[in-house]
Amino acid sequence: MTTRSDAVAERRPAYLSDLAAGTGRFFDERRESCPWCDSKQLGVLLRTTDVMQHKPGVFVLESCKDCGHVFQNPRLNDDGLEFYYRDFYDGLGEENMNKIFGTKSAGHDGRTRMVAAQGKPKQWLDVGTGHGHFLADAKRVLPDTEFDGLDRTDGVLIAQQKGRVRKAYQGSFVDLAPGFAGEYDVISMYHYLEHTADPKAEMAAAAAALPVGGHLAIELPDPECAWARLLGKWWISWLQPQHLHMIPIANLRAELNALGLTVVSEQRAEPHNGQDLVSAAVLAINAGLIGGEDLAWRPAPPSRARALLRKVAFNASVPVLALAYLVDRVSASVGGGRGLSNTYRVLARRTS
Repeated sequence: MTTRSDAVAERRPAYLSDLAAGTGRFFDERRESCPWCDSKQLGVLLRTTDVMQHKPGVFVLESCKDCGHVFQNPRLNDDGLEFYYRDFYDGLGEENMNKIFGTKSAGHDGRTRMVAAQGKPKQWLDVGTGHGHFLADAKRVLPDTEFDGLDRTDGVLIAQQKGRVRKAYQGSFVDLAPGFAGEYDVISMYHYLEHTADPKAEMAAAAAALPVGGHLAIELPDPECAWARLLGKWWISWLQPQHLHMIPIANLRAELNALGLTVVSEQRAEPHNGQDLVSAAVLAINAGLIGGEDLAWRPAPPSRARALLRKVAFNASVPVLALAYLVDRVSASVGGGRGLSNTYRVLARRTS
C-alpha cells in the first residue's frame, strides 16, 4: 500500500523542478485599477505567505478605497493556479478535504432551506461542487429535486461515481453555461466566486442561463468580518493564494440587480461557521512547526527527530486550541449580528 511519505517522495522532483526558476513566473502583472469598479484608489490590505500548504511565495491582497472590493494583486496566472491548487483539494490534500467537507451538513442544510423557502426546485446545478458533499445533503432535504454538479477538477467525476450528482460537468462554467439555458431553476455558487478570475463574468453567465423566475444562490466569505481585521493573515477565509476576490455584500447585491436579478433573501449571521480563532491558532502553531512536516515542495523530508518534536509540540498546544474553540463558540452565539460572521449568503431571482 502506498503511504503518504511515498506519495510525497513521488511528487517531490516535479515540485522542485517547478520551483527551480522561482515563483515570479506564477503571477500576472500587477493591476493599477480595481477589477470591480475600475477605481485607481487602491491600498495594500495584507501581505502574506501560504499559511495552509506552506508552498513558497508571497501574496498581496489590495482593497479598493472606493468600493471596498478586495483582490489578489498581482494575481496568479494559470500556471500559478495549477501549482498552488495541486494537492490542495485532491492528491495529497484529498483525504483532509473530504473530512472537512463531510462534517459541514449543518451549513449545507441552511443553504437548502434558504432556497426551499422560495419553492421546491425541479433541477439544480451546483457550480464549483467539488466532491458533491453539499448535494448529497441537499438531496435528503429535497428528495424530488434533481441535482447536477460542475467543477474544473476530477472531484465532480468522483461525486458522480459516488451517486452524489446525477450529471457531472467538468470544465469552465462560463464556457459551458450557454448549453444550460433554461434547464435549471436553481444555480448555486457556494464558495466559488472568490476562486474565479472574473466573478462578474461568472454571475453574468448564470443570469443568462436561468429562466425567468429561476434563482441564483451565492455564498461567500465576508471581507467585512471583524475577525478579518483582528486575525490578519491568520484569518483562514483569506485563504491565500486560492482566493482571488473577496466581495462585500453591497457590491454583490448591486451587480445582481444590474443583471436583472432581484435579491429575495440575505443571510449574514446564519452561515457563520464559528471556527475563526481555532483555525487561526492551528495555522499559527503549524507554521511554527513547519520544519518537522514532510512536504513535497521542500528539498528533503525532515529528520525523525524534527518530525517527533513537531508531534510533541503540537500535542502540547492542545490547551490553547481548546481555549480558542471555546471563544469561537461564545462569539458564534452572540456575535453573528455584530459584524463577526465570516460568511454571507444571498439568494436572487431572475425577474427579467
